[in-house]
Amino acid sequence: METRARKVLIADDEPDILEILKYNLAGEGYEVITAKDGDEALGKARLHHPDLIVLDIMMPRKTGVQVCQILRSLPEFKNTLIIFLTALNDEATQIKGLETGADDYVSKPVSPRVFLSKVHSLFRRLSKPGSQMLELDPISIDPEKFIVQVKGKGIVLAKKEFELLYLLAQKPGRVFLRNEILHEVWGNDVIVGDRTIDVHIRKIRQKLGIDCIKTVKGVGYKFEVS
Repeated sequence: METRARKVLIADDEPDILEILKYNLAGEGYEVITAKDGDEALGKARLHHPDLIVLDIMMPRKTGVQVCQILRSLPEFKNTLIIFLTALNDEATQIKGLETGADDYVSKPVSPRVFLSKVHSLFRRLSKPGSQMLELDPISIDPEKFIVQVKGKGIVLAKKEFELLYLLAQKPGRVFLRNEILHEVWGNDVIVGDRTIDVHIRKIRQKLGIDCIKTVKGVGYKFEVS
């Protein structure tokens, strides 16, 4: 049975970058769609429903961050893979992008080899077999549908927030080291700092409204319900 080619949307206002990334992705068997600004990226994302969206951070009309925020607010794009392209190499910009809901970033000037490596890595992670439903009164977590409920009420979590919560909740009481969390949730190819984990933990706590993630000072975090 023939499988459908994965769709990739690339949005960048530099024609040369669009051309070289499209050429390399097409050579790997991907179906590629391009956009030259943020508004066009949103329109084509809604029209084509790509498996992966590549967004230049500094685009006209809407920035990559704004596009990502809009897409992540829509149920149909909650779990879509997103990569940022950025010419800004400072850590604060990279962290902001990941906190917005991106899965990874690639610095400019773009190396096609590095770019393809990150694309393949993200799709491999996406293809991992599904995990089991967790029932941890008063929380239930469904990894197949990306649904979290607290006392029967649905809670909307961003993709990385969900993955982080699920990682901890799989083994209640176990302390997960910071490096372990980074490896399991963000992967080896993404360089993020402790602040990224802390921000995600804070957001999860606020959304759940219950104290179920404990900080083990200087070590990491654990899931524990009273």
